[in-house]
Amino acid sequence: HALQCGFCTPGMVMSAIDLVAKNPQGLTEQEIRDGLEGNLCRCTGYHNIVKAIAAAQPLMHAAAAAAE
Repeated sequence: HALQCGFCTPGMVMSAIDLVAKNPQGLTEQEIRDGLEGNLCRCTGYHNIVKAIAAAQPLMHAAAAAAE
């Protein structure tokens, strides 16, 4: 339930990918919130989006390492 209506989906996905890629050491919840600051979400209040990005970080870093 991270993204619901689709209004913010493109911006959130692109921001999340960039944010995680640029921070291989991992991000705190506050750093994720700060990184998404410019995206307007009308329905979730960001909570589940932040949780989804935090959960995806290790998977994204492992996939990037495997591709090298």
